[in-house]
Amino acid sequence: MKKGFQLKPQRIFSLELRKQIVGQIERRELTVIEAVREYEIGGKQTVYNWLYKYSATLKKGTRMVMEKDSQENKSQELRSRIKELEAALGRKSLEADLYRIIVEKASDEYRVDLKKSFGDQVSKSQKK
Repeated sequence: MKKGFQLKPQRIFSLELRKQIVGQIERRELTVIEAVREYEIGGKQTVYNWLYKYSATLKKGTRMVMEKDSQENKSQELRSRIKELEAALGRKSLEADLYRIIVEKASDEYRVDLKKSFGDQVSKSQKK
């Protein structure tokens, strides 16, 4: 045996855990690759064997027919969601810029660095 080469100990997953992983894949909470990585499973084939054995819907030899219209609708929904998120990010970015400008203007007017001493100034003014 080569120096430094060690075999990983064989991991055995309980029936309950295997069924839980299969359920997560069926509910699309995980992909097969994500399951392999997250649970440190030996390989994809192991997960596929579990799917064939424990899944009610994903059996070996079963084919899923993907309709063009459903895929297009899903893609359109995802594009729409991306646009919504980009718009929200843009609004938040503008809001952050506005707050930064307000703090800078207030700092100039009151001749106090509000960024550094905001907590001290608030507590001192509230005590008066």
